[in-house]
Amino acid sequence: MSVHTSILERIGGTPLVRLRNVVPDSGARVLLKLESENPTGSMKDRMALAMIETAENDGRLPPGGHVVEYTGGSTGVSLALVCAVKGHPLSIVTSDAFTAEKRNHMAALGAELTLVPSDDGGMDESLTRRLIASAAAICEETGAFWTDQLNNEDQLGCYRHMASEIWEQTEGKVDAYVQSVGTSASLRGTAESLREKNPRVRIVAVEPAESAVLSGEASGTHKIEGVGAGFVVPMWEPSVVDEMATVSTEDAKRMARRLAREEGLFAGTSTGANVTAALAEAEQLPRSATVVTLMCDSGIKYLSTDLYG
Repeated sequence: MSVHTSILERIGGTPLVRLRNVVPDSGARVLLKLESENPTGSMKDRMALAMIETAENDGRLPPGGHVVEYTGGSTGVSLALVCAVKGHPLSIVTSDAFTAEKRNHMAALGAELTLVPSDDGGMDESLTRRLIASAAAICEETGAFWTDQLNNEDQLGCYRHMASEIWEQTEGKVDAYVQSVGTSASLRGTAESLREKNPRVRIVAVEPAESAVLSGEASGTHKIEGVGAGFVVPMWEPSVVDEMATVSTEDAKRMARRLAREEGLFAGTSTGANVTAALAEAEQLPRSATVVTLMCDSGIKYLSTDLYG
């Protein structure tokens, strides 16, 4: 085993695990990529590193430069880790709609937090818009570099790399890829790369049933953290998607609890949504097929909520 020069070298290279107990007796095998094994316990470590290093390399972010972002939590924690290592002051705009664990983790890593209140702890379009406006105001006041995750395509490359990991780990045996949509960068980068390797890979995008705007439904309030912005996000690319799936907050929670109790996999609500949709996809495919989805983050981030309370 080699000695790493930085914790940032531990980002990526996460394992795939086959689900055994929550899957039906018939249908395809379902593999879960454990993004919880990244340093902050989240897939967002990949995109935080990509956005910061690309900006450093092209001069938009000077040494010691101030960074700002709005976030539901996981992106903020990941940015806090990267900025701490690289010496960038970080201002984060977040909300009480997201867990105390995430807010405390960001603060522990040195981020300065601005809290925007939610309506009854739910995520909706209004809250997303207010978070964005607050981040823009801080950026204008301070001259900070705004990573602007909703529009920043610098993150696409890191998810293309994740697709390459999946391809190598499965030896090219990927029949379907299932993932919930937040900024859409991870779904798009992964899907486009998998499609380049095999144009027949089915891509299933997942969104909250209460706010299924990408499926043409009305915007609403849900409690699946990190996904479902409540409007069509700028990086959304419907041409890479074969099917839209919707999962309710309660079904996502139910599956997250099952994963913990039946598979020993401790995850959050977005993972519950991913697996719920992946199992539905697996039932439509032969036993010889393979469905891949993501464990987005660790359940440790949700211990103060009713998910595990």
